[in-house]
Amino acid sequence: MQVSRKSYRFTHAITRKPGHSVVGGLRAVDTGAPDLQLFLQHHADYVAALESTGATVQTLEALEDYPDAVFVEDSALCFQEGAVIMRPGAPTRLGEAGIMGETLVELYEEVLRIEGPGHIEGGDVLVTEKEVLVGLSARTDVAGVEELQQLVARWGYRVRELKTPEGVLHFKTDCSLLDEETILSTRRLDASGCFEGYRVIHTAEGEEACANAIRFNDLVIMPDGFPRTADKLHDAGYNVRLVGNSEAAKLDGGMSCLSLRFTPPAR
Repeated sequence: MQVSRKSYRFTHAITRKPGHSVVGGLRAVDTGAPDLQLFLQHHADYVAALESTGATVQTLEALEDYPDAVFVEDSALCFQEGAVIMRPGAPTRLGEAGIMGETLVELYEEVLRIEGPGHIEGGDVLVTEKEVLVGLSARTDVAGVEELQQLVARWGYRVRELKTPEGVLHFKTDCSLLDEETILSTRRLDASGCFEGYRVIHTAEGEEACANAIRFNDLVIMPDGFPRTADKLHDAGYNVRLVGNSEAAKLDGGMSCLSLRFTPPAR
């Protein structure tokens, strides 16, 4: 069954404010604690960018018991037909998924759940027009991918399992969808051959950290501070919006991590 939809056009998004506890969030390398006030300003700018496209953005209050809860993408995967509650690979984040489920049941009639024993996080999942790409990582394992495939098959989605480069937290740390046929990627990820059949735009040398951008309706929202990659995207015809990401980056977070983007079915 071929699924017909635009993988980057959405009517809704969900975000969550960072809380005071965000200074204790997970990080692969300690580059210092994020500045909460600056994080809040960046987050507000991010929400404004989403809203500027005409989308409805629901911003949830901070969850102080979960320092990483600002990164809502890891907790769920939203399709037009329904939502899937993830099972994060970081034990301290397991509770976030259940709490997000309480919000999604208000928007979807069908909300499924990864029950385990496997783990999977939304940061490892890239949904394109053709398929659902899932990269194995320290947070996503084979059993989690297999259970996701079983769940979304009912909606006509095909899952393809890939490998995330060693030392990279999430698959989407190194890539993002730009349109139906185009992906922004680091050279190291593209070299694996995982994007065969797609057009690929590489991040500029030394600017690999901006590979995690999002295409949201008519905007490509990417982190500020990577001018050569931004110029590449401008030259390719994309409408680029830059948003500060210095504080989220201290916690390995990027543009996609900060929102769930979707078009819920009419109810």
